[in-house]
Amino acid sequence: GAEEPGMEAEAQELPLGCGGEGGSPAAGRSPEGEERREPPQASVSNGGDEDSGRELVELKVIWNKNKYDVKFCLDSTGAELKQKIHSLTGLPPAMQKVMFKGLLPEEKTLREIKVTNGAKIMVVGSTINDVLAVNTPKEAAQQEVKAEENKKEPLCRQKQHRKVLDKGKPDDVMPSVKGVQERLPTVPLSGMYNKSGGKVRLTFKLEQDQLWIGTKERTEKLPMGSIKNVVSEPIEGHEDYHMMAFQLGPTEASYYWVYWVPTQYVDAIKDTVLGKWQYF
Repeated sequence: GAEEPGMEAEAQELPLGCGGEGGSPAAGRSPEGEERREPPQASVSNGGDEDSGRELVELKVIWNKNKYDVKFCLDSTGAELKQKIHSLTGLPPAMQKVMFKGLLPEEKTLREIKVTNGAKIMVVGSTINDVLAVNTPKEAAQQEVKAEENKKEPLCRQKQHRKVLDKGKPDDVMPSVKGVQERLPTVPLSGMYNKSGGKVRLTFKLEQDQLWIGTKERTEKLPMGSIKNVVSEPIEGHEDYHMMAFQLGPTEASYYWVYWVPTQYVDAIKDTVLGKWQYF
């Protein structure tokens, strides 16, 4: 009846995300007459991988400026990885946006999407407590800003914007689809003007949580968190395009204006920059 030395240690060395497969029979069932023992939860940095019989991959999971080094079964699915992220962060799977070369498919295995050792897995999302504590006052503030904007003269009629809009629609502007909301395209948004009347493109680097604003002269790489708000308005006579501003500081002088943004991408841009991620 004495327990053999090392049993607990072996149980702790089960590879993360494997569901107990490939390990000791004691982890899944008990011989008749013996008390069933559940293995303790493995730590983030686990050992004994070469004895597990399953091929593992080393991942770096990044969420909310926190980094987690994880070893995970290469034949596990994206849905199983979400469960592991839940155990690490407390973020429910339904509220996770997991990124690896785009949105991570839940039904495919890490092997199928070609995840390799050292891969960075970006996770975006807020816990329920964060949503209750932060989003409500933030949304209220945005509603107040919108109400104040409604009292003013339409932006597209103001002199500072007319000098750009009067140039007309750029020849290489991206096509628009009125009355439709679409995800951000996989290519940069291009063919737009900035406040100086120069060509500008927007590139959303989701893995780096950055917005790149590119012109002929240079490219500004802005952290999403540095953007205070996003303002947009349809262009009169061309309602399938918007003029849009990214607020980079406390005053109107800090707004970066972009003109002729296709209307189908406006909501996706706002949600991406402001951290809601409803369209991904």
